[in-house]
Amino acid sequence: MRITTTDPMSLNDVTDLENAPYLVEGQGDQAIKIFFENEQNRQEYLEMEMHGSGDLSGLNHIFDAMADNPNTGSIN
Repeated sequence: MRITTTDPMSLNDVTDLENAPYLVEGQGDQAIKIFFENEQNRQEYLEMEMHGSGDLSGLNHIFDAMADNPNTGSIN
């Protein structure tokens, strides 16, 4: 399990891990334990709408546009 002590809502480091709220996303070795500064940040995180497979048409459009871009892969 991976552990992150950066609150994803505030981007602040969480230092009091003994008392900080957290949640575990995923399972096994690929799971991640996410610590939050407070319960409000944890709740806001849980209530966020996550982008997923339902949004692929938008992502596909972005990738298609980049594939047609002559500067793709350029370091200039």
